[in-house]
Amino acid sequence: MASSFEKYQKRRLITSYFSVVISIALVLFLVGLLALLVLNTKKVADHFKEQIALNVYLKDTAKEVEIDQLQKTLALADYTKSIEFVSKEEAAKSFSKEIGEDFMDFLGYNPLQNSIDIYFNADYVSEVQIAEISRDLSEKKFVDEIIYDKPLIALLNDNIKRLSFWILIVSSLLTFIAVLLINSSIRLSVYAKRFTIKTMQMVGATKGFIRRPFIWKSVKLGIIGSILAMIGMAVVLYYLNKSFPELQLITDQLMLAAIFAGVLLLGIIISWLSTFFATQRFLNLKTDELYY
Repeated sequence: MASSFEKYQKRRLITSYFSVVISIALVLFLVGLLALLVLNTKKVADHFKEQIALNVYLKDTAKEVEIDQLQKTLALADYTKSIEFVSKEEAAKSFSKEIGEDFMDFLGYNPLQNSIDIYFNADYVSEVQIAEISRDLSEKKFVDEIIYDKPLIALLNDNIKRLSFWILIVSSLLTFIAVLLINSSIRLSVYAKRFTIKTMQMVGATKGFIRRPFIWKSVKLGIIGSILAMIGMAVVLYYLNKSFPELQLITDQLMLAAIFAGVLLLGIIISWLSTFFATQRFLNLKTDELYY
């Protein structure tokens, strides 16, 4: 009979530890992903900004030396990420492929123009800066027209600001919830041993002596949960980087190391503090109060 009871208690204890580890792992996994999202928000935003192009259309009278000089000037400019020269012949081929027929057959000539597509560094993608760059380029005599998507730039910048704000708010809220969930799981684990705590206290054990094994056990569970969370984060990060290599999510090794170390440290600190206060609470209760 005693053996069966001991087995039952052992299974109950293992289940309790398992639930604590899973709770810690899931919560820290979400917190870690949010940290990755917050710290990579700028990188993702910059990637989208750098896809916006300014199209500089050149007059047919533009000399080759003028075009070459403009390309060199643009390539050396601080605001330039990259440039691409598109000849009128290349533009005609692309347009014909797009519409599914050779439009020059019935026009008899190529109405398109040579152009230079400018892709900007993310810091320069704003309505004011691009308008200023566009104005400077339009002053050149061999430049016929400059086209870029003004509404898209305004919309992109507004949405990035709004998204960054809400990501920060949601991250803070979920971090707070994470602390509460881990704390509740550990408190329930310690609650299952409240009579053991009180028995040790009644035979003369000091509070520090009683707390020590509980804290050490919870810290170990916190470390295990953190490791599981980091494994999950690494898997998600691997697949995201594989799906979106242009975002270069794993290039900043120092930032990734800081996030993973932060997840591990968070798991240890929350486990330690939660166990400390939980055991302290039961140490301060009277024996009759343990049943409520």
